[in-house]
Amino acid sequence: MRLGAHMSIAGGVDKAVLRGQEIGCQAIQVFTKSNLRWMASPLKDETIERWYRNLEESGIAPVVAHDSYLINLASPDDALWQKSLNAFVLEMMRCDVLSIPYLVMHPGAHTGSGEKAGLRRIAQALDCAFEHVPDARVTVLLETTAGQGTSLGYRFEHLAQIMQLAAGGHRLGICFDTCHALAAGYEIRTSEGYEETFRQLDRIIGLERLQVFHANDSKRDLGSRVDRHEHIGQGYIGLEGFWMLLNDARFRQRPMLLETPKGPDMQKDVENLATLRSLMT
Repeated sequence: MRLGAHMSIAGGVDKAVLRGQEIGCQAIQVFTKSNLRWMASPLKDETIERWYRNLEESGIAPVVAHDSYLINLASPDDALWQKSLNAFVLEMMRCDVLSIPYLVMHPGAHTGSGEKAGLRRIAQALDCAFEHVPDARVTVLLETTAGQGTSLGYRFEHLAQIMQLAAGGHRLGICFDTCHALAAGYEIRTSEGYEETFRQLDRIIGLERLQVFHANDSKRDLGSRVDRHEHIGQGYIGLEGFWMLLNDARFRQRPMLLETPKGPDMQKDVENLATLRSLMT
């Protein structure tokens, strides 16, 4: 299993690769633009050139992108939905320029319209995005969520329904976030609970659709529906849950990426990666 973390793009997206290399990442996750802005200036040719050179020299692969937190493809508000769709199309295009194979997205929040309406809205938006960039090579990964507020994606059935509703469902996969899964009510800390969780995921979606893991411990307990990440082994998941995941032969080829709290430097990422590697047998 290739381990890594979300890396800052401060100073240019190409710098994220160097930061990942500095702390021993085998894979990384990035934003391709500011996650707090809707639009972005086009990527400069020299930035793209450095990006590819840094990737080749570092051996880091795969790179996973995460879309902006502003985007809500489940919104019942037409203006916000269209703005979100435009921003998501931009995200896909930037991934294509950088040859990033996976774009992780939070499915969205229905904000009162109801789960069925929200799921239909997401599928509609994804199909519109795929029509805008039909030749994009990036696979969109629906992330499991904690279910905080009106957020969708906290049940495997939500993700399966989006895939079924979207005509471009074959271009979708899954990102499994460990913190979110526990908070949503999936027991992954005991051998029985762990096996049952992935048995359900396989039955409802299919394990072959699971492409990326977010490795985050949780500040809140099972079923809290609260999204709060904690350092590995210091939250309610504990080391046992991560030991089972890291040594599960079914996921040996899947990258596992940290989104744990950052300090003033990257030392916390170094410590969390070391903890994960110590669990591999």
